[in-house]
Amino acid sequence: MQTVNEEVSGSLALHGVLAVLFGIAAVFWPGLTLVTLVYLFSSFVLITGVVDLIFGIKRLGDSKMSVWSRFGSLLVGVLQIGVGVYLLRHPHVGFATFILLIGFTLIVRGIVEVIMGLFERGNSALFKIVMIVSGLVSLIVGVVVLLQPVASGVAFVWILGIYALITGPLFIALGSDVRKLEEPAAKRK
Repeated sequence: MQTVNEEVSGSLALHGVLAVLFGIAAVFWPGLTLVTLVYLFSSFVLITGVVDLIFGIKRLGDSKMSVWSRFGSLLVGVLQIGVGVYLLRHPHVGFATFILLIGFTLIVRGIVEVIMGLFERGNSALFKIVMIVSGLVSLIVGVVVLLQPVASGVAFVWILGIYALITGPLFIALGSDVRKLEEPAAKRK
C-alpha cells in the first residue's frame, strides 16, 4: 500500500512531466492553430486539474497540513477541470476568451501555490521554495497574458510553453524531494 507521501510524490512528478510535454509541444510547434492550442492546453489543464483534485482529496485527512493547503489543491483542481472541460466542449472559443481563461487560471494557481509555500507546515524548505517560485511564475505569466491580449499568436504560445518548461522540472524535483523524505521514515520503521 502506498503512503501519502508516495502518492503526493507521484502526483507532483506527473504534473511536472505533463507540464514539460506541453511546454515542448508549445515551444517547438509554435505555428499551432488556435483550435490545436485549445485542445493541447485544455487537455493539459484537465489532466493536471484531476491530479490536483486527487492530491487535495488525499490531503483532506492530513492534520499536519494547513487548512489552506488541504483546500487550495481542491480549489485549483476544480477550477482547472472546469476550464479544461469548457475548452474541450468549445474548441472554437474566441482568442479573447481563451486568453482570459488562461490568465485567470494561472493567477489563481499562482496565488494558491504562493500561499501553500508560505504557510505549509511540515514540509522541506525545497517544497516551500518550489511552491513559491512556481506560484510567482504562474502569477507573472497570468498577468502578462491578461495585459498583453493583442500579442501575436506565436509569442503567446511561446509564453505558455516557457512557463510549462520552467514549472515542469520544478514539480518533478519537488516530487523527488517528497519521495526522499519518505525513505528515512521507512527505514526507521
